[in-house]
Amino acid sequence: MKSEVGELAPYEHVVFTEFDGGDGILVDLNAKKYFQMNPTATLVWRALAAGRVREEIIDEMISEYEVGNEQAAQSIERLLAHLQDFNLIGPRAQS
Repeated sequence: MKSEVGELAPYEHVVFTEFDGGDGILVDLNAKKYFQMNPTATLVWRALAAGRVREEIIDEMISEYEVGNEQAAQSIERLLAHLQDFNLIGPRAQS
């Protein structure tokens, strides 16, 4: 079962770099693979790293890209599923 957005965080073995224009790169140091990210994926990654919850990420995406709530939510859920499948994000550590 997939975790809720507010419960997810980037794993420590993943390095993120953002470029001008909003694109980004994730490097999985364990798997020795990299993943190119478009500006939308970069927005979601930054939000996860900052500990934002699902509604905050949706609001930010709607504001930035002028998309509807449902479209933003679906895009975020698809991306999160891919990030989890590639073992780039997982449950947030409890403090």
